[in-house]
Amino acid sequence: MQNPDWYKISNTEHLITPTLLVYPERIEKNIQTMIKIAGGTEYLRPHIKTHKIAEIIKLQLKYGITKFKCATIAEAELLAMCKVKDILLAIQPVGVNIYRFFRLIEKYPNSEFSSITDNYETVEKISKIASEKSMIIPLWLDINNGMNRTGISDKVEALKLYQDIASNSNLIAKGLHVYDGHIKDSDLNLREKACNDAFKVVSNLKKDIENSGYKAPVIVAGGTPCFPIHAKRKEVEVSPGTPLLWDQGYKNTFKDLPFLPAAVLLGSIISKPKENIICLDIGHKAVAAEMTFPRMKILNINGCKQISHSEEHLVLEFNASNKYSIGDVCYAIPMHICPTVSKYNEVITILNGKINGSWQVVARDYKITI
Repeated sequence: MQNPDWYKISNTEHLITPTLLVYPERIEKNIQTMIKIAGGTEYLRPHIKTHKIAEIIKLQLKYGITKFKCATIAEAELLAMCKVKDILLAIQPVGVNIYRFFRLIEKYPNSEFSSITDNYETVEKISKIASEKSMIIPLWLDINNGMNRTGISDKVEALKLYQDIASNSNLIAKGLHVYDGHIKDSDLNLREKACNDAFKVVSNLKKDIENSGYKAPVIVAGGTPCFPIHAKRKEVEVSPGTPLLWDQGYKNTFKDLPFLPAAVLLGSIISKPKENIICLDIGHKAVAAEMTFPRMKILNINGCKQISHSEEHLVLEFNASNKYSIGDVCYAIPMHICPTVSKYNEVITILNGKINGSWQVVARDYKITI
């Protein structure tokens, strides 16, 4: 794990570039680190939106992780195909996705599916269909504690909606769900203070629920940045996702999180159009492009500046371009791994510096069978 050239592979000549390489030994190390930070697997519910890959789910199952979180019906189905018992769909289903959610439950009876909600209309819709199908559906109340993306923020309405779910014979009130992705302070002390301050709305609601005579709700909280903070709380499930593959953006920002980069882009130099300029084939279609420059950390080309990025091309400027030839391969860690993985049908697995197989990104699309 300490080898500075850990990412290099010896047999690149038959690989189509650009492609995405993954390193299973590093992924396993990240799983072990995740479990250590969480204090075990009991309150660990990792998100699969980053990788969407069956083999990575199975690696986590091997280490005793039994609960998972996902963002799409396809990801939920992939988890069920891997025989995961407890699956939380952490985006509120609407429209046709409500019916797809019910079809998941019918097709995979050995898995328990739950989802989040933040409004009466969705609760009523799910309750009505559940009644018609003689089902009981577990729901988590989604709380907005400052990100202002999803969730209910009014504490009076939140309590009433939770009580309505808990008293509905077609539903089960599983607990509270909160995602605080807006908290991204690099300094752990500042991040912890912001996280704890924002969490007060959740802990206060929990007390209100208990005081109104209902069972104490389980809480699913946070993503990766606040993972080590929420992990300190009693009976709170944590749901990091990015640590499995890690990326350069999080590595730069959250130096307190000891995860290893486990996914690397492989590209090629395709042109040297003028002095001190080279062009790689890692365009928008190969790596997440919503970030500002740099979009990736290039590992084996030092001192370069990323100056232009388009669909098929990444242009670099630097003074030592004569050291590199057209056709040379380059290795790079994306700044944002989650939307990068979904650009590929498969990833290439690397063991001991050699290609040893491939994994399908099964839930890359929004539909598998349902």
